[in-house]
Amino acid sequence: MLSAECTEGRAGLSTQNSALSTEIAARVLRLPLNVAQLALRLASNVPGDFFVDSTCIDCDACRVFAPTVFSDKGDQSAVFHQPESDAEQLAAEKALISCPTASIGTAAKHDMHAAVAGLPELVADDVYRCGYTSEDSFGAVAYLVEGKFLVDSPRFTAPLVRNIERLGGARRMLLTHQDDVADHQKFREHFGLERVLHRDDVRSHTAKVERQPSGLDPVRLDDNLLMIPTPGHTKGHVVYLYRDTFLFTGDHLAWSPGRGHLYAFRSACWYSWPEQIKSMERLLDYRFEWVLPGHGRPINLPADEMRVSLERCVEWMKAR
Repeated sequence: MLSAECTEGRAGLSTQNSALSTEIAARVLRLPLNVAQLALRLASNVPGDFFVDSTCIDCDACRVFAPTVFSDKGDQSAVFHQPESDAEQLAAEKALISCPTASIGTAAKHDMHAAVAGLPELVADDVYRCGYTSEDSFGAVAYLVEGKFLVDSPRFTAPLVRNIERLGGARRMLLTHQDDVADHQKFREHFGLERVLHRDDVRSHTAKVERQPSGLDPVRLDDNLLMIPTPGHTKGHVVYLYRDTFLFTGDHLAWSPGRGHLYAFRSACWYSWPEQIKSMERLLDYRFEWVLPGHGRPINLPADEMRVSLERCVEWMKAR
């Protein structure tokens, strides 16, 4: 629960900043959003309107938002299919807005109002994908549960903040690990939210995080929300299980379309692969139907199929 001071502070900040957000958002929408440079257009793009330039850091965010338009070409993304429908164009525009390095552009001018209005993007039920990824988090995707909490931090931008306010704001920010904290302090100042980060991943720029659980025991944050420590990628990495349905996994667990099962990032395990295997095995004790990662592909499966996929993941990890 937030303190009375925190609650009052959030209300005051929200009132003060709401008008400012609206004013800034109006200015932002008049700016050209296709800031990627045609001169740096990658040769791997197919001809047409949308393109990726050579500043791409291959964070995968564009492929999450518009998987029928963008693909992985070596160490960078590229357009492999130009949008043909309104839905594909809208998805590509959301990817453009969400790119952390402004590496996606269009040859023609676009009216971006619908794309801006569509972020956060509904995943299912009351869960949304924020967009507006941050280069500080290497383009990690953050999530919003309507009127309740954010998982990790997107870029703090006026259009996104305004839309989060329309969805009831956020009372908490649940940080999965030290890498994806981005603009956490700005969101704290605007919404007065309570931040949660495992103590083993607290650093100087997160030292003032309000709640810092420690150890390996799960932490019940409310009736529908559980924090589960999953050391491996980093020492203090955690995942968050919401309503025994949605598992927000940070950089711990994602879907591999090529392998056809859940997997972990062996080449991006900064702390301990054996510990990450143990953490993955502990997740077999839980039921969930969605895996929503910061990096990598999301997946929705029936709970029994998800468990089988997780078992395959553990077997694959042990063979690495």
